[in-house]
Amino acid sequence: MVFGLTTAIYVVAAILFILSLGGLSGQESAKRAVWYGIVGMALAVAATLFGAGTGNLFLTAVMIAFGALAGWYVANRVQMTEMPQLVAALHSFVGLAAVFIGINAEIALMEVAAARAAGVAEAFTGFAAVLAHKTPAEIAMLKVEVFLGIVIGSVTFTGSIVAFGKLAGKIGGKAKKYPGGHVLNAGAALVCLLLGIAYCMGAGIWTLILIALAAGFIGWHLIMGIGGADMPVVVSMLNSYSGWAAAAIGFTLGNDLLIVTGALVGSSGAILSYIMCKAMNRSFVSVILGGFGGQQVSTMQIEGEQVSIDADGVAAALNDAENVIIVPGYGMAVSQAQQSVSELTRKLCAAGKDVRFAIHPVAGRLPGHMNVLLAEAKVPYDIVLEMDEINEDFPSTDVVIVIGSNDIVNPAAQEDPGSPIAGMPVLEVWKAKTVFVSKRGQGTGYSGIENPLFFKENTRMFYGDAKKSIDRLIPAIG
Repeated sequence: MVFGLTTAIYVVAAILFILSLGGLSGQESAKRAVWYGIVGMALAVAATLFGAGTGNLFLTAVMIAFGALAGWYVANRVQMTEMPQLVAALHSFVGLAAVFIGINAEIALMEVAAARAAGVAEAFTGFAAVLAHKTPAEIAMLKVEVFLGIVIGSVTFTGSIVAFGKLAGKIGGKAKKYPGGHVLNAGAALVCLLLGIAYCMGAGIWTLILIALAAGFIGWHLIMGIGGADMPVVVSMLNSYSGWAAAAIGFTLGNDLLIVTGALVGSSGAILSYIMCKAMNRSFVSVILGGFGGQQVSTMQIEGEQVSIDADGVAAALNDAENVIIVPGYGMAVSQAQQSVSELTRKLCAAGKDVRFAIHPVAGRLPGHMNVLLAEAKVPYDIVLEMDEINEDFPSTDVVIVIGSNDIVNPAAQEDPGSPIAGMPVLEVWKAKTVFVSKRGQGTGYSGIENPLFFKENTRMFYGDAKKSIDRLIPAIG
């Protein structure tokens, strides 16, 4: 009876998770989709806690309370600009959980084997009780699942830690790897495979420790070998890895909901990564293998100088313009300028200007980052357009305001075959009549690449904090 009820609740939770993923595809339905996910997870946790065979409820409740408090504390402290690195950090927890559960499964197997060898009655509890009723064939399959879970989990854990470091600025954004790095990765993968075979044939728990270390090296080295321009894809890819790690945990524990949920996250993350690679004209295989094929070297010489302009000059151009396109980027998020940008948009629209937003697929450091910020600031959805919808309109645009963007508006992607972002589709803002770039200083973007846009004759640099700069414009509009 209890088992049947648990299964029924798992089915409901799985349906809610599917509805949640589906709802996240649209801005208007995203808030409802989040609640579907919250309710689904609450049902899943409750069904697991009060299902058959669950023990140590008091300790589990204490740990859940501790985790909930930690999550609440972190969520209240983290700014929107820090969401990408928070997501990467959370992925690492899933990977580490997969490793711990895999090792725990082997310890439980050893406990069962030792008890049987000593002729002790099979009065096992917890996970060991489940293992005690498995056939030799099922045990063999479990060992394969443990091996896969530890490999995927270790790659996810160390890869996510490196991604966190790069996104948080604690590790340089440029691609770095040891000489012959791909050979090292392949060698580590071969070591994992050989150790996995040894483990499945009866070798001890030491093989799992070595597998975790070798796979951890792969995850660390793979993500270190991926440049900053591709980090949004990396975050999505690690999301996929964490899903497959969760699925592996589900197989190990015999939990159908974990399998379904992990497969949903893993497949959706993989699809999103592929879509983003297509949008950036990147090879999906190249990105997931840590930039396989070597790094390009730019030989492009940039001529001219960066010409600055003050708020009065920008305001005068906006007042004379008939149509304006705003391109938000990570700098807008850092300065928390979205509310000011929204107010500027309202004033421009009230003055009869045609105002729209152009969103690159990888603007910011997380897919959908800019969309979330603009929705938070109550910018109408119908004037927020994706790159493919608006790129052809730049030649007929009077003024483009670029706020904290660099790589996604870099003409080197089209003009410099040796650039690290060569071939990546970008917003062709330089084709507009006038371009204003709101930027703190003359530094390069996250990928460390110089931007020829800043030196073009129709570009003016509007230096300063984005929020303060936009606030100075608002009173002068109209």
